[in-house]
Amino acid sequence: MVFNREGPLRHLDRLQPLALAVMRLALGVIMVVHGYHKVFGGLHHHAQFVASLGLPAWLGYVSAFAEFFGGILVLTGFFTRAAAFVLLVNLVVAIWKVHWHNGLTGDHGYEFPLAAAALAFALIFFGGGAIAFDHVLRGGGTGGFRHS
Repeated sequence: MVFNREGPLRHLDRLQPLALAVMRLALGVIMVVHGYHKVFGGLHHHAQFVASLGLPAWLGYVSAFAEFFGGILVLTGFFTRAAAFVLLVNLVVAIWKVHWHNGLTGDHGYEFPLAAAALAFALIFFGGGAIAFDHVLRGGGTGGFRHS
């Protein structure tokens, strides 16, 4: 920890589970909404789009389901780390194949998927936190944080 645990910011440590829940909810909602229209209305179109990027068309199906169901898992805090890893891979490929050539802040730039990827990256390492099904199913566990 960067800050002295005895300093005025030590009270923020108690809110770490809430912060992880907010991160999970934000990424989960983003990915569910982003994947919903692909899974329930444009699955074949998305597969064709992925094929137009030079990737196998079947990866379009994988990415659509990964966004939707991975978002649900992250949202609920169930298999959070694995789901966040899948979402991170999905987002990195989207940045690389779709958004990179538009620049960071250009029209359809990669700033938004980069922010979502950063959330996924953090959740891989911190887990879902104490306000997640992962925590309940582990019997209480530490929620990803170990206090000394």
